[in-house]
Amino acid sequence: MSKNYGEFGGVYIPEILMNPLLQLEQAWEKVRACPEFAQELAEILTNYAGRATPLTEVKQFSKAINGPRIFLKREDLLHTGAHKLNNALGQCLLAKKMGKKKIIAETGAGQHGVATATACAFLGLECVVYMGKVDIERQAPNVMRMKLLGASVVSVESGTMTLKDAVNEALREWSFHSDDTHYCLGSALGPHPYPEMVAQFQSVIGKEAKEQIRSRVGKDPDLVVACVGGGSNAIGIFSAFIDQPKVALVGVEAGGKGKKLGEHAARFDGGTPGVLHGCRTYLLQDENGQVCHTHSISAGLDYPAVGPQHAQLFASGRVQYTSVNDEEALAAFKLLSKTEGIIPALESSHALAYIVKAAKDLPSDAIVIVNLSGRGDKDLPQLIAKGVL
Repeated sequence: MSKNYGEFGGVYIPEILMNPLLQLEQAWEKVRACPEFAQELAEILTNYAGRATPLTEVKQFSKAINGPRIFLKREDLLHTGAHKLNNALGQCLLAKKMGKKKIIAETGAGQHGVATATACAFLGLECVVYMGKVDIERQAPNVMRMKLLGASVVSVESGTMTLKDAVNEALREWSFHSDDTHYCLGSALGPHPYPEMVAQFQSVIGKEAKEQIRSRVGKDPDLVVACVGGGSNAIGIFSAFIDQPKVALVGVEAGGKGKKLGEHAARFDGGTPGVLHGCRTYLLQDENGQVCHTHSISAGLDYPAVGPQHAQLFASGRVQYTSVNDEEALAAFKLLSKTEGIIPALESSHALAYIVKAAKDLPSDAIVIVNLSGRGDKDLPQLIAKGVL
């Protein structure tokens, strides 16, 4: 059952999780090529979630940075406010067809938790979301939304009390209750089949973006940029362009507040290959192989590992991975808000910040797509509390 991306990926899990993972793989193999499942999900995404999301040219933002033509893929306008719903609806629909009654999930920024709670409410499933205590405090609006949607939110108070620890607790819970429970993993990481499954559910972003940009400007983009935490929004939009070498792809990680381990979440700038949460990938670890603490102003990028397909794309050189720091992301957050009337998520602001920095080196007629993976309402209380707004 092991699916690899070069030397990355695979299945590294305790024996107690093998049976539920095998069951999931068998169900996934059955529906992934099933036209009826694809059609049912497509109808839900269109008539409930609000796809297709628009492609918006941001002329004032571009003018402010003396940049090229910049288009935003507006996942912030998807129901619940981020790309996470694409995957949550896909996995929860699959789980319901498997006969599961309960869904457990982890969340950092809260968007996957909200998306999973929403999908469960829509499909009539019980929902429990594990979230680090630190993230509960900095993403309070999303916690309230999850509870309103009927989900139980479990505060994780071990380790760093962030996303890594929420994943640990969700996996532990799944190992005890897999008979009637599905673990809805929120990003394109973990053991097979999760990276493949999440990437396919998120590939709708790239398919739409390619069609939309060709319709608007008559050609493919020169550059596609996305932020990278676990990596689902990035692999979703990159997937449509990976086999087109003339389209440059850039993934932007969280540079945090410094270059030392523990001050950032830039796996490709300070990490090494290793195993975490079921797969081999790049992660931030010390010389003894112990997973390091991370830091980012954005809860959704504050994670020590990255999806294995991104690790392979980095190793092959197909995608350039870079990072921007907290201050740069916050400046881009403010700039888009003031110039375009669009408040981006702090996660997405990292991708915008890269464009701000790179604008001077891009031809004025270049066509750039930035995946605006979510909206920033959820981040406002945190930023106000920090005194930066």
